[in-house]
Amino acid sequence: MSTIATIHSDALPPGAPLAQQLVVVEGPDAGRAVRLDAARLVGSDPSCDLALTDDRVSRRHARISPAGRGRYRVEDLASKNGTLFEGSRVAEVTVGSGATLKVGRTFLRVAPSPQPLEVPPTQSRRFGELVGESLTMREVFAVLALAARADVTVLLEGETGVGKELAARSIHEASPRRGGPFVALDCSALPATLVESALFGHLRGAFTGASGAREGAFVRADGGTLFLDELDSVSPDVQTRLLRALEERRVRPVGADEERAVDVRLVAASRRDLAAMVADGELRADLFYRLSVMRVRIPPLRERREDLAPMVREILVRRGMRDPGPIAGPNLERLIAHDWPGNARELRNVLDRARVLSPEAESFGQLRVRVEATMGAEPLAVRADLPFHEAKQEVVDAFERRYVADLLARHDGNLTAAARDAGLDRKSLRRVAQKHGLIAPSRSEGPAR
Repeated sequence: MSTIATIHSDALPPGAPLAQQLVVVEGPDAGRAVRLDAARLVGSDPSCDLALTDDRVSRRHARISPAGRGRYRVEDLASKNGTLFEGSRVAEVTVGSGATLKVGRTFLRVAPSPQPLEVPPTQSRRFGELVGESLTMREVFAVLALAARADVTVLLEGETGVGKELAARSIHEASPRRGGPFVALDCSALPATLVESALFGHLRGAFTGASGAREGAFVRADGGTLFLDELDSVSPDVQTRLLRALEERRVRPVGADEERAVDVRLVAASRRDLAAMVADGELRADLFYRLSVMRVRIPPLRERREDLAPMVREILVRRGMRDPGPIAGPNLERLIAHDWPGNARELRNVLDRARVLSPEAESFGQLRVRVEATMGAEPLAVRADLPFHEAKQEVVDAFERRYVADLLARHDGNLTAAARDAGLDRKSLRRVAQKHGLIAPSRSEGPAR
């Protein structure tokens, strides 16, 4: 079972041990790290504790060892190209957490180590807008409550639709910043050329189409919380500016000469493994370590099916069904049997569709709940006992039904966004969705044919 959360030691409660690591933040081996709980050798020799492939690093280049009270002694071992600290070549120096060293073309940083965060599961079945009965989610609730009080940067990881934005909003509402703004920005929904402007703002005339000045998300979130979703889609250039904004707490709008101070608590989210992106060279290692002070994994719905009943009740009540009655019976069995590739977002879509198809229903048991089979779980059946054209049409219909159901679930039922993502005309998508009963026909059109 994977760890629910990790936390960097400098964010732990006072008195906790401050474990540190030596991290490659730039160079051919970016992302590689070694714990500094004992003396460590750095060099190109494979036997070194931190073995580097940088051809300008000596075989035994430097040694770094604990010096007590959170300090570390760095010794250059007569290397060919030297060990640099703050731009100067050193033979021996004592440094603390956050110090950056250069060996060859490689930059190393002394940084807090992420440690598994083990907290007892809360007895509460709710954290903000999130609900759940499972032990796993109650552990997540306990971690999120701790994160809310700590005012540290949080990285939320999990599949699309697990509720990362709800978690971020709930952290904000439970934090001392609740009186400030909560600003959410989906980085993947913006063209690459506009992400920088959306984050930091721009001046009038800063680029073609900038007819007026605009405040960026950092400024709009000043005094509150900024939630950056799908951070894995941000380009390397924007990563550099984002890192500087987090370290300096200052931003400069596109086209501006002066910076502006901001007081923002950042919550970031990604559906991809950012540590793997660092290893692949797609994400700056120093940005990853800055973002993942507290790193929380929100498990997919298929791993916590006991949460389905409370989630169904919560969604139906929020949609206006005052008393859904018992969340049980054949409808719940259908939900439990599904794999939920779209997670909580797909569940909301299924229930919304059930309410549209059952306008007279006054309880969960009276809803006409239809759940499409998971695309990968059940292959499309080909029937050789039918004429070719009829067999082909059955396969096409099954594909359309599954594809459109998943598409709508991923876009929370938004036809315009779904059509854009699929490269379809909105009217064509509506026609296919109505054909398979995935949305109700509009009153002007009558039943779909």
